[in-house]
Order: sequence, then C-alpha cells, then structure tokens
Amino acid sequence: MQQTDLPAAEYRHIYEFKIRFGDIDSQGHVNNVKFLGYLEDARLEMFHGDPVRKGEKPVRGMVISRHEIDYRTPLLPTVYPIRVETWVTEARAASFKLAYEVRDDDNVYAEATSTLVAFDPESNRLRRFTPEEREFIGRYAAPSP
Repeated sequence: MQQTDLPAAEYRHIYEFKIRFGDIDSQGHVNNVKFLGYLEDARLEMFHGDPVRKGEKPVRGMVISRHEIDYRTPLLPTVYPIRVETWVTEARAASFKLAYEVRDDDNVYAEATSTLVAFDPESNRLRRFTPEEREFIGRYAAPSP
C-alpha cells in the first residue's frame, strides 16, 4: 500500500461545480485566475453554506493571509463534474492552513494551499479561534498517526 500525505476522504470537504462559459479564455481552457474563484466558492460552502444547511453556526471572522497554487493540467470546458476537495493540513491558535485539489475522477487540474487567520473586524485585529471554531476546523484534519 502506497503512503500518502493526503487525508482520507472522510476528512475532505467536497464542493462540486460546473464550468461557466465566461471561465474559458482565448486558449480554450479555464483561465488561471478563475481557479482562485473556485477555491473561494469551496471555502464559502465549507465554512458558511454547509453549516447553515445543517443548522450549525457558520465560521466567520477569517481572512486569507496567503495563497499558493500549482496548475497541473489545463481544465477544458467539456469536463464534468469538477470538484474542489479541501482539507486542513495545520491548525494553530489563530491560523490554519487549507489544502485543495481541483479535480475530477481522473485528473488533478490544480493543487493549492491557503493560510487563513482569525480576524476581528470590529477591532481590526487578529484574534484567536474560539473553541467552537477550532472544533469545526478540526473536522477536516486527519488525526495524527
């Protein structure tokens, strides 16, 4: 059995989407900047949409402090369904890191990471995550071996 750093499927958040006509550039594939929008949509579902639909309190008060993205293969307009799989790779008191794959069943089109920090918009300062927020974030982190 091959070792992997990726968490098991039960720790991944799955967001499916369809490519829009406006996502395609003059080269006939999804424009690179559109991938950041897909990641944003996946995060919104993970931390707001899904909890609200489940009757839970959404996680708010976070800002992105860093993005990294590696494009693996062109994403063409005829490939469906496409999904963003997201999981937590590191959690700290006031920040955490997300990893993403933009993929279908056969291909990984992009891999990305984001660092998110807890933020208080009223004081305009960083803060620590609450115990409830840490519990929610922890749902998407595989347990340490």
